[in-house]
Parts: sequence; structure tokens; C-alpha cells
Amino acid sequence: MNELKTMALEGGAPSKPRFLQLIFVDINGVPKGMEIPINRYDDAIEDGISFDGSSIPGFQGIEDSDLLFKADPSTYAEVPWEGIARVYGYVYKDGKPYVADSRGVLRDALRVLEKEGFRAYIGPEPEFYLFKKNGTWELQLPDGGGYFDLVALDRARDVRREIALYMPYLGLTPEVLHHEVGKAQHEIDFRYDEALKTADNIVSFKYVVKAVAEMRGLHATFMPKPLYGFPGNGMHLHISLWREGENAFIGEKGLSDTALHFIGGILRHAKALTAVTNPTINSYKRLVPGYEAPVYISWGYRNRSTLIRVPAFWGNGARIEYRCPDPSANPYLAFAAILMAGLDGIKKKIEPEAYVETNVYDMGEQERERFGIETLPGSLGEALKAMRRDSVIREALGGAYGNFVAYKEAEWKAYTEYLESKGLPEDTKEVTEWELERYLHV
Repeated sequence: MNELKTMALEGGAPSKPRFLQLIFVDINGVPKGMEIPINRYDDAIEDGISFDGSSIPGFQGIEDSDLLFKADPSTYAEVPWEGIARVYGYVYKDGKPYVADSRGVLRDALRVLEKEGFRAYIGPEPEFYLFKKNGTWELQLPDGGGYFDLVALDRARDVRREIALYMPYLGLTPEVLHHEVGKAQHEIDFRYDEALKTADNIVSFKYVVKAVAEMRGLHATFMPKPLYGFPGNGMHLHISLWREGENAFIGEKGLSDTALHFIGGILRHAKALTAVTNPTINSYKRLVPGYEAPVYISWGYRNRSTLIRVPAFWGNGARIEYRCPDPSANPYLAFAAILMAGLDGIKKKIEPEAYVETNVYDMGEQERERFGIETLPGSLGEALKAMRRDSVIREALGGAYGNFVAYKEAEWKAYTEYLESKGLPEDTKEVTEWELERYLHV
């Protein structure tokens, strides 16, 4: 391991990998897969490799046991610190795309977008915590740094640098590394790309972060709210649509009508979207007033208290920043839902409402009502109800919708039963042991 690590950091190359990981994700976006000898790579591309999918979360039912994985050769990468190769792909059943294959859902959504002449580019900002391993649920912080701290309080800067050095091996280009607001909280931004590639990159990034943390005797988590009273982990998304090689969000005097209608679509479907962009019980411990996670459905320029922010831009840099998603989201399903919500806005020419440039958190309830500002769901249960009423988001998930809702409703039921057994209220914002057991690995 140390030899491979040294070769990776010094730019050397380990011996040719002898095994290949075939990677897909479950309904939660957690990577699953199997390994085959590298000499079966052509088989994985052309004929596919069969597997039993009945025990994969969200691949519900014994009838889903015979599935087939086909590799996407454009995603092949070699992992220097393990001496293996990895490849993403698609899942099939009976010769047809499997309905619960999240990567396939996003592929289908992008085809719909392309028929309208658009290509989507997304840049994510996933945040994570690093904890000391101690064999208990007591989360010990390895550093006391704060936002943008460099030396005195930030003991994890070498870990961030090591992660950044490994990222290019899996096709990611690191751009900015820094300590986040919370103690032991970090962020490494990487270059935007087309939506499908970015979704793959998020899965790869989480893999690299966890692998490096493990080497250092640490535990990395992208859990939305691992510590009560500390900032949560978000994953702001910077989104733009392009048409015929030009940024379709650029207008004559700022944002184009396409961009404004795209914003209008997201705002219209925001409540239902949270079921996909914030899909865990723990997600709603982060979505509370007073932190950077926005809870009020609004938009503005440069305003970080709104749900959608339009950052300052020059040249071709026009984009929107969608600020509520968190890194527990399945990126394939989340991207599909967001893009179809935005496309609905474009098609119906939905004007974005609830425009505000003042701090929404400082507003009283009556002032928010005057601006037409509504609130995101306060729990996964509320978000699922909103999703069931929203045909656009349901259709965006395609055949995976039924699997997703069934899995998440079971999750909500298990949590409420736990609260009842402990005598805790349903709206508690405390981070429970039930959540730590279920989500700390996220």
C-alpha cells in the first residue's frame, strides 16, 4: 500500500491492474459492484456480466435477481493505490435497461434534454467531515479549524492535498481545497463537466476521500448533519445549459429568458425535488434556519440566503447555484429530477417568483409572505408527499420512481417507529443514534 501510495503521489505508475471493478449504484447512490479478472473486460463491454440484484437496496424483489451489467468504456480508470481498474456502466434486465438503474435514468433524462437542443453542465461542491476512529459513536474531531483556516488550527490540510493528488487518476480535476465552517469539515471543488460525467465524478470523489481518510486512520463522512449544532454537509450545484456550443443562460443584459425560466421551473417543483436532492432523514436536520442551508424557496443575485443564487459571471460563465442539495443524494437521480424540473420551466415559460436580495433569514413570516416565499419540506415524510403530487418529478425518475418511493417510505416508517420507541417527537432536530448507524457511511 505504501509503495503504491508513493508511486501515485510522485507520478509513477504501478504495474498493470489484474482486476477490474464493475460499478453501479443502488437507489441511495451508494456504489455497488463486483470484480472480474482484467482479461474479461471485453466481455463486460460487449456481452455484459450477470449478477444477482435481489439484495441491492432499491432493486426490490426476487424477480429482480437476474440482472446484467454492461461496462461503459469511456469511464475506465486505474486506481494506483489498490492496483486495480474501475469502470462504470449500465444495468439491464431481460435485454432491456433496468428501471431502477440510476445511471440509466439520468441518461434518459439527458436524451430528453438533447431533443430540446440542450446539453447540461454541472459543477458540484460536496462537503465532508473527517473524524478520528475510536470504535464508538462519539465523533472525535481531528482538527479545530474553521472557514479558510490555513495553518494554526487546520491539521487536515495534508489529507486534503493527498486527496487532490489522487483525484486525477479517476478523471477529476481539483480546483479549490479549503477548510469549511465546521471543525473538521472540508471542501474540495473539482471542475464542472457534462451532467453524466459529473454524476460519475461525485461517486468517484467520495471513493477517493474515504480511501485516503482510511489510510490516515480517519473516517470521512458526507452525512448531511453528523453533529447537532455544527454546520451540515451541503453539495451546492452550479448548473448551466448549452446549445450549439453557446451558453444558453447568457442574455443580452445578464441572464437569458432560458435561464430565468429554468429557475422558475426549479422553484415551482422545489418541494418535490427535496425528496431526491435531500433524500435521508438526516438531510432535514441540516435544512434548518440559521445555517448556510437554505429553507426558503426564493432566488436572487449573489444572495446566499436564497434557494437559488446567481453568482457573478464573466464571459461564458453564466450559471445558477442550487444550494439545498446535500451529498447523501443519489447524483444520477438528483440531476435527472433537477434538469427535468428546469426543462418544464423552459417549456412552460415559468417566470421565477420570490426574487429577493436581502437576507431571507432576517425576514419575519409576514414579510416572507409578501414576497411570496414558501418553505421547503421539514422532513423526508413531507418531501415524499410533495413528490407524490408532482407529475414532473415522478416522470423524471421514470421506472425508478416506484422503487425510490417504496424504499424511502420504509425508511421514514422505520425512523418514526424508532422515535416512538424512544419517546422522541417527530420534529426533533437532534441527531439520533439511528441516523448515525444508517448514514455515517454515506
